[in-house]
Amino acid sequence: MKRFAENYLNEWRERINRKPLIVRGARQTGKTYLIDHFAKSFTNFLKIDFEFDMNVIPIFKSRDPQKIIKELSIFYNIKVKSGETLIFLDEIQVCPEAIICLRYFYEKMPDLHVVAAGSLLDFTLRDFSYSMPVGRIEFLYLNPMTFEEFLFAVNPRLCQFLQECSVNEDINDSIHYELVYYLREFFFVGGMPEAVNSYVKNKDYINVQRIQSSIISTMQNDFSKYGNRKQTEYLNKIVFYVSKNIGKKVKYTNIDREIRSKELKEAFQLLSLSKFIHIIYMTKGNGVPLGVESVSNHYKTIFLDIGLVNNICGLKLIDSKNLISIHEGALAEQFAGQELINTNYFFEDTRLYYWAREKKNANAEIDYLISYEGKVIPVEIKAGKTGSLKSLHLFLYEKKNNFALRFNLDKPSIGKFKNIVSVESQKNVEFTLLSLPLYLVGQWERIIRNEM
Repeated sequence: MKRFAENYLNEWRERINRKPLIVRGARQTGKTYLIDHFAKSFTNFLKIDFEFDMNVIPIFKSRDPQKIIKELSIFYNIKVKSGETLIFLDEIQVCPEAIICLRYFYEKMPDLHVVAAGSLLDFTLRDFSYSMPVGRIEFLYLNPMTFEEFLFAVNPRLCQFLQECSVNEDINDSIHYELVYYLREFFFVGGMPEAVNSYVKNKDYINVQRIQSSIISTMQNDFSKYGNRKQTEYLNKIVFYVSKNIGKKVKYTNIDREIRSKELKEAFQLLSLSKFIHIIYMTKGNGVPLGVESVSNHYKTIFLDIGLVNNICGLKLIDSKNLISIHEGALAEQFAGQELINTNYFFEDTRLYYWAREKKNANAEIDYLISYEGKVIPVEIKAGKTGSLKSLHLFLYEKKNNFALRFNLDKPSIGKFKNIVSVESQKNVEFTLLSLPLYLVGQWERIIRNEM
């Protein structure tokens, strides 16, 4: 299976001002596999797994990178040469001294390729008691596989079609239905690499569910590592709550009236830090950056991966054509959210936002707000081919915006519209609506670039 992050790693390898790279992401997203595969392009590969090779930890007490490399070379009996050898520090959270040493690798051996990764690394970096090598390291954020990566694994030609199709191109019904079929398969399988690998090799849905259950159990077992007994209890409650309330504003009273909101909020933050969930904050949406006007106590959530959501909810795949009949709206929003997170640069820890207005008898909500070239673009997600756009009309009118993006299950289209926002006041809004099928969420920026 190909991960598109490989392209970023290849670019990093050739960069003149390259810095040691830390790969960050949730458990089981394929960090180690990615680096192991990338290492094949080097003459030599020196991999240190600190969980198993604890005898090498004292080597990193030195601040002399040349001494460190010399001793590692002797310990592993591997020749290390700048430009030809990749050093991989796996499970680096076990050895904080190694994180400090990244600074000296950059300053004194800048030609050496050094990559690090680790489980729950974000917690280690948050609580890091030493001085972080700020400005001397860089990050790569790795999420679960995207729908395009999934499609590349099952049908590379269909993936290529997806990456090249345009709004003006008439998509053949057969191809459209094939893409929708695989989209619904992805809704069940999700993007966790081990689950995708099992699906591609055997198309064994039971084994996919077994793998997903194992991943969820592993993640839940981690709860005790970054929380006390009570927090672990809260974290498990929140996981179940989030799986049932994708895309809905979080209300602490609906989780447990006996638990203080402060404690639940802290638990949400811990789950976000572990990348198990993504917090989507409400923003006023008047301009960019969207985070400036975000509201910290008003948010909704999505999961790390759509396949894990379905597993927690107990969804069993019987017929992919009817897969999203019950939870179709929530799953469509979950899918779009995790795809939008993956459309930014690999070096950015992407955050999503949404817009909402809460007034008596006049509530309105836009599923997501994204920014493009300094403009705010409202995004509506529809599980079917049709649906009301009242909230969208209101947002466009209030923000004096004239462009919107909609994802549904229909074929691509673009057009100019004029709609009445309020019957009483006869207020009108004129705008351009770009409508794309859900399977094109990952291509939104390329398509908009060609249409705007």
